[in-house]
Formats: sequence, C-alpha cells, structure tokens
Amino acid sequence: MIIRDENGIAHIAGLSGGHDSTSMCLQLNEREPRPYNYLCTPTGNELPEMFQFWQLLGDLLGRRLIPIMNGTLSSVIAAEGMLPNIRARFCTRILKIVPYRDFLIREAANGPIVSYVGLRADEPGRAGGVYDDIPGVTMRFPLREWGQGEDEVQADLAARGVKCPDRTDCAWCYHQRLGEWWELWWHHRELYMDAERLEIKMGHTFRTPGRDSWPSSLRELRLRFEAGDVPDKSLNRMMRERQLVGSCRVCRL
Repeated sequence: MIIRDENGIAHIAGLSGGHDSTSMCLQLNEREPRPYNYLCTPTGNELPEMFQFWQLLGDLLGRRLIPIMNGTLSSVIAAEGMLPNIRARFCTRILKIVPYRDFLIREAANGPIVSYVGLRADEPGRAGGVYDDIPGVTMRFPLREWGQGEDEVQADLAARGVKCPDRTDCAWCYHQRLGEWWELWWHHRELYMDAERLEIKMGHTFRTPGRDSWPSSLRELRLRFEAGDVPDKSLNRMMRERQLVGSCRVCRL
C-alpha cells in the first residue's frame, strides 16, 4: 500500500541496501520527516544476509520495504535462454529498471511522485535511474543536495553502527570479481553448485573467458579452489574496493 503526504504526493525512495541508499534513507527520515515508501528490487538471487538486512532497515526506518519484482534471475535466464554477460545485461534491465519504471508509471496515474535516488556528490558522472520523463515524477538526489561524498556516507553509517552486507547484489553476477566467486564457494557452497550446474546446462559461463589467468568455468574454478588455490591478491583487493562501494554499481537503483 503506497502512502501519500497531505498534498497527495507519494515519496518513493529506492533502497538497494548498499551504503549510499541506506545512508540516504536514514538521513531523509531525520532531515525531512514525512511518510516515505521504501522500495527494493530483489532478484531472488541475493544471499541470506541481504534479506536479513532489508528486514533490519525496515525496523530502523519504521516502515516495511516494498519489494518490486518481475520474476527472478533464474526465471529470466530461462526465458532468455542464455546467461547475462558484459554485452547482454538483460538481468539489470528486466529485474530492476523495468519493474521500477513500471511501478512509477502505475503510481503516477494516482498522483504526483518524488523519487529519491542515492547518488553521491563525488560521482557527478553517474546518471543512475532517471525517470523524470514519466509525467508526474520528479527526481531528487539528496546526497548530492547535501554535498555528501563517500567519506560522509561512511561516517554517517559508522556513527549509526549500521553495517551493510558485503554482498548486496546477485550471488551469480557476471560482473563480480574472482575473489567474490571464491567467497561464494567458501561460504555458500550450494549456491555455487547451482550456478555451476546452470553453466553446464546453458553451455556458457558467467565469467568472461580470458578475463584473467583463472578458468572461466565455475566447475574448473571450483577444482582449483578445492585444490587449495586461493586468489589472495584478488580477494584482498576486491574486499577493500567493495567496502567502499557496498554493492555492484551496475545494478544499483
């Protein structure tokens, strides 16, 4: 159920669960108190800790997050007959952009909307999701309005004691780094095996061949992992970079 303010305006905040959108929503709740609607676009392929974090955010914000879904990653792969890759990013379009846009179009028919997106002041080149071509929809980027960059976002979350999950995107993202595949194999073995079986079924790999010196096939990659090979340098670098980003930058709302 979408709520509107006393002027009939629906305030919609996209909440991926990454650092930027989390800080934006928590600050909005304090700086500009009003009835907000918090939306997320699950793909059904998130790790368990991501769903737990969305529940925690609902408690902190005082309002349950509204999931907007258009199938799951598995169902979209089956419908497309292929795995997503760097040249075919249909997963982001079908599972995130289209459902959010369709939602805004439907709700704009009932009255004006303000859509809030967590883009920082230190990333002016990022357009993010821009939906103000929809009649009745106005876009706002509060972090930019407040002049907040990465340092301010991290300081805000640290002051609140809020720690976002290391992974907020899909478990099987073609965009992820080698170290993230190792982490998936190490911590979520069954999810890794599901992805491996899907590669065999589809006849293609999530990892781009030739991306690095490691195998692109998840099966061959697993055999290396089981033999004790750990991508130490890649894993350490990936973890440092992800701590600054908080999620896959391809998929954020």
